[in-house]
Amino acid sequence: MKDEKQLIEALQSGSEKAFRMLVDDFQEKVLNTCLGFLPNVQDAEDLTQEVFVEVFRSVGKFRGEAKLSTWVYRIAVTKSLEKIRSRKRHKRMAFFQSLIGLEDKQAKAIEDNFNHPGVQLENKERAKVLFQTIGELPKNQRIAFTLHKVEGMNHKEICEIMELSVSAIESLLFRAKRNLKKQLFDYYKNQMI
Repeated sequence: MKDEKQLIEALQSGSEKAFRMLVDDFQEKVLNTCLGFLPNVQDAEDLTQEVFVEVFRSVGKFRGEAKLSTWVYRIAVTKSLEKIRSRKRHKRMAFFQSLIGLEDKQAKAIEDNFNHPGVQLENKERAKVLFQTIGELPKNQRIAFTLHKVEGMNHKEICEIMELSVSAIESLLFRAKRNLKKQLFDYYKNQMI
């Protein structure tokens, strides 16, 4: 395919070759995006497959108002946030189950299997604290911060994905950094006492 328009047309006509090209071009980027939200390799790989299934199912609805890459990133971010919400619901249910005496081994397994290959911190505990703190940021701050710091996207790319202005993205990033700094400072200060 010579250009994006031809690729989109081929995808919309059901071309397997075009879909393989799309997966080859975006698989690593989508996986890294998912890892930014769900720091567990297996979960991120499963979610990456879900993203491409969704792309395949809904490519006929793609109107070309944004770049194809932006559309794929939006799907990856949306699927990641859906998975996080689902986990939070599951954790709440596990809490209530524990109150009535039922055990929930899956929540413990998630905690024990924390694994993110890109994290270069001194130990697993610090990485876990960092990603938990990022996960506690307000939704838009978390998305902007993850896309910028974990994915390395520039402000313009984030604007296209989040459909916000550059000044809104800058504000979200500023507040995310400020919130992370405060929360991590408080956490480590409390650990020292």
